[in-house]
This record gives sequence, structure tokens and C-alpha cells, in this order.
Amino acid sequence: MNKKIIIAVDGPSGTGKSTICKLIAGNFNLSYIDTGAIYRSVALSALENDISFDDEKKIKKLCIELPLGFSFVDGANHVFIGDRDVSEAIRTPEISMAASTVSSKPVVRSSLLEMQRKLARETTQKGTILDGRDIGTVVFPDADIKIFLTASDEVRAGRRYDELIAKGHKVDFNKVLEETIQRDKQDSQRSIAPLKKADNAVEINTDGLDIAGVYKAVAKLIQS
Repeated sequence: MNKKIIIAVDGPSGTGKSTICKLIAGNFNLSYIDTGAIYRSVALSALENDISFDDEKKIKKLCIELPLGFSFVDGANHVFIGDRDVSEAIRTPEISMAASTVSSKPVVRSSLLEMQRKLARETTQKGTILDGRDIGTVVFPDADIKIFLTASDEVRAGRRYDELIAKGHKVDFNKVLEETIQRDKQDSQRSIAPLKKADNAVEINTDGLDIAGVYKAVAKLIQS
């Protein structure tokens, strides 16, 4: 790895993107950008400030001025809006659905596109790994490595359900499954930067794999 590389990891929610990216970033000396957290932060800030997702002028201003930052704290990737740690606040079911909605807005995607590219290119590490829905197709179509993680609806909903329960949320599995399917539909059918596999991406189905198995498959691609 003599040059700074860009690794794009795309796929629907619950496929293990963020977990794998954190592990890869730590073991390969890469910076990690959770682009989903960027859209979640915009959604959270808009809701807290009573900004309609359809108010293009205010949403654009929010995207441009949002004091967003990432930092590893105690081995975990934390998201900040100004000095406020919003890592947990942006992971609720409400914000998940809101992020899917706000990310479908052309003004939001165009406003945040350069932010994502700038954060990735200005890393002081060996390169950057990014995860999201359109990294390999829109944000970095020329990425050195493109990976598309998949899993069945039931497996992904199960992972999300377990995550929410572990955090103390009272949730119903069928409701989580319904929201998972709905979010997939919103992400894949939006007119701007829909969720889809890049033509030259390597697809990895994570249904029957644990974290170690997925990591091994991704690490092999990078090493090659």
C-alpha cells in the first residue's frame, strides 16, 4: 500500500458495513468515514430545529453549516455536531427512517458530496474506507476497491433488532423487519443516487458469515 487508496463499501442496512469498516480501518491504518452518519446527523439536526425536509433553502444551509466531526474515542468511532456527541442519538429507528428520507433530496446529496470527498482525500493515513449506499457509484466511482455487502431481509432485521434491544430500546421484531424493507425500498427507488451495486464491485453475502468471516473476505481483497 504505497499510495493512498479509496475503498468503497456499499449495501443496505444490517449487512455489517460499519463494523467491518472499523476493523479494516484499524488494521490497515486507514481513516474511516461513515457517510450514513452524515445523513443521519442532517436528519437529526433538521428535526430538532423544525426544518422541513422539503425546504430546500434551509436544508441546504444546514448541510453547508453543520459542524460535523468524527473522532475515535475508546476504540469506537464517535460522531459530533459541534461539541455534542450524537453517536447514540442518530441511531434510533426514527432517525434511521428520517435519514433515508432526507438522503433522497437532491439538494442534500449535492451539498454533502464534496464534504465526503474532501474528508476522504485529506486523510493523513494510508487511505480511506467509506461505507454507504452510493460510494462506489457516485461518491467515488473510481475507488480502488468496491465492495457490496448483502444479506436477507430477515437476517438484517434480526441484527438491527438485537442491536436495539442491547441498547435498551423496546422494539418488536416484525416492526423492525417492516422498517428494514421500507427503508430498502426508499433507498433503492429514489431518483438520485439510488442504492445499487456498482458494475465492478465484489459482492459478499453475509448471511452465513460471522464478523471474522466477513473481515477475512474483505481483507483478502485489499491485500490482493
